Amino acid sequence: MEKLGFGICSLTLLSPLALFAQAGGGAENVPRPNVVVIYADDLGFGDLECYGAKGVKTPNTNNLAANGLRMTNAHSVASTSTPSRYALLTGEYPWRKPGTDVAAGDAAMIISPGQYTVADVFKEAGYTTAAFGKWHLGLGAESGRQDWNSAISPALSDIGFDCSYIMAATADRVPCVFIENGRVANYDSLAPIYVSYRQNFEGEPTGRNNPRLLYNLKHSHGHDMSIVNGIGRIGYMKGGGKALWKDENIADSITAHAVDFINANKEKPFFIYFATNDVHVPRFPHERFRGASEMGLRGDAIAQFDWSVGEIVEALRSNGLLDNTLIILTSDNGPVLDDGYDDDAEELVGEHSPTGGLRGGKYSAFEGGTRVPFIVHWPAMIKTPAVRDGLVSQIDFLDVMAGIVGKKTAPGERSFSPDGDCSQLDTWMGEEGVGRPFAVEMASNHTLSLILFNWKYIEPKGGPAMVPWGPKIETGYSSEPQLFKKVNGEFDETCNLADENPTILNALKDLLERVRDNRKYFLEFQ
Repeated sequence: MEKLGFGICSLTLLSPLALFAQAGGGAENVPRPNVVVIYADDLGFGDLECYGAKGVKTPNTNNLAANGLRMTNAHSVASTSTPSRYALLTGEYPWRKPGTDVAAGDAAMIISPGQYTVADVFKEAGYTTAAFGKWHLGLGAESGRQDWNSAISPALSDIGFDCSYIMAATADRVPCVFIENGRVANYDSLAPIYVSYRQNFEGEPTGRNNPRLLYNLKHSHGHDMSIVNGIGRIGYMKGGGKALWKDENIADSITAHAVDFINANKEKPFFIYFATNDVHVPRFPHERFRGASEMGLRGDAIAQFDWSVGEIVEALRSNGLLDNTLIILTSDNGPVLDDGYDDDAEELVGEHSPTGGLRGGKYSAFEGGTRVPFIVHWPAMIKTPAVRDGLVSQIDFLDVMAGIVGKKTAPGERSFSPDGDCSQLDTWMGEEGVGRPFAVEMASNHTLSLILFNWKYIEPKGGPAMVPWGPKIETGYSSEPQLFKKVNGEFDETCNLADENPTILNALKDLLERVRDNRKYFLEFQ
């Protein structure tokens, strides 16, 4: 019988350099590792070959997993993009801050200058820091008031990044230009840029009224506003000229910038936040990846993602940096097939399960919404490849990175971030049999779930049983409390055990409320 109690929790930090010393190495002789986080978009738990994918080959990702750690119980903090990214970079649960829902392309900067970020951790330790690819956390001081034709402030340089080459939001949202160090890259003064999420600009065609102009991809639902590169988008945009991206070149562009950064900074420690647009819609991979999978454009986009992984690994290898570079590869949330474009993702999925058989998906409170691939590769520290099933949450990323650079908490402090846990460094480095005692995650409508060892609780919040705007995904929402237990290592989310286990239900409910209210707790099991 499990017994649960709550009170004050105190946690400690063990540096990986100390672990190295315990293993027989000399910590004083170990150079600080470079760190690269590869953050995929909408990549499901089952979408990589090393996690059981069918119909697509991912050799570069497989190689990282085969020579590192493959986590099988890792979770993003939310089942949608913006809140997951906010939590990863700040160590703060997104529901604590208004405005962290899926952001428009003209959203103001969501991470405030002065907030402590992962990039700040590395800058304090003397690292050069960079961000490449999808941002989706806002830019500028006020939503809808950015001047895209001049310097945008605040930008990533105000939250710890030395350089950046990013998409303001995602490929399905305007503006469809890259932002390099706070300015539009390849800016075309003959085509000034205007953006609105309220109304169209006079004379500008939309996908809704001009379907013949959608020569690259047509929409299935939504995504019928401004047309860029023959693809309809969310939001309205005018101008851009030669600064406009071509979707088929996005992966090439962000990968080339990351490789150039590695080549230029090989003599000093660096941190890279590499956030791909693959496998998010619109899926329009380069023609050299067409037919690389058996699943059409979505599978081909997974193959393109794997190519980007291989290019970064090869840049590290060719510069002699791979052995002492920590690579963490994961995803922002679970998968979705039809997310607004007519790309036959549902029709061509075949026997492949993007969630790896889990219930739900992107937007959902079920496991498929937040359980994601998570691979750790660091040859200098991880000598024995392994598969680990300890509970991992991305909320700890900032604090684990603080441990990587040897930063110590003050006596009695558990973390450097509002909600992270410094003690999870051991889990992320592959310590067997350890893991987070619990994880909290948020669905699209802010329904919170709590995983505690063999139990999962989904709070009663109500809402539709299926995502209502198009994707065929179960939400997991209910007006009744839901309690699930692991059966053969997986939560049976078809069997609600709330009525039969009131003591466990109330304990998990109480813990979730304490976390939500930022009250102290401890956990005791017998």
